Amino acid sequence: MLLADNQHLMSMLAELDIVTTTVEHPPLRTVEDSKRLRGDLAGGHAKSLFLRDKKSGYWLLVALEQTRVDLRVAASLLQASRLSFASEEELGSILGVVPGAVSPFAAINDVHGRVCVVLEQRLLDSDVLNCHPLRNDRTTAIATHDLLRFLDRIRHPPRIIDLPQRMASN
Repeated sequence: MLLADNQHLMSMLAELDIVTTTVEHPPLRTVEDSKRLRGDLAGGHAKSLFLRDKKSGYWLLVALEQTRVDLRVAASLLQASRLSFASEEELGSILGVVPGAVSPFAAINDVHGRVCVVLEQRLLDSDVLNCHPLRNDRTTAIATHDLLRFLDRIRHPPRIIDLPQRMASN
């Protein structure tokens, strides 16, 4: 199975008439790296967690970067058994990305439908979201409604959850 890369992703977005803007920057692995190195990009900034539950179900949880995600609360909201981070090997084989490059765009590589994409409700309050386009040395801005259209097109309509309003510290 050939996994989609950045070029394939951008081609698909163009075929869907989805306009994006991409900037290059040093590779980012953490939210802290992102805040320090990405420059001044307008819009909401997404962080994505690739998780698995006790029953080997996979979840791609996307929240605003400032949201503090409590995995126990998320599991409860999703009615999932205990959530933990999936391994780097699972990340590569299922979503085709490396740590630091996880984003909702990576669902394009889940051709077997093993991953449930979950969006934090507050993401939808942003007109534009900034996400990594399958690599962590670029950030792509996409209109939120276009991201939802993309996820529907790749057969990963997201579940929306309302995470508690606890914000991560700077």
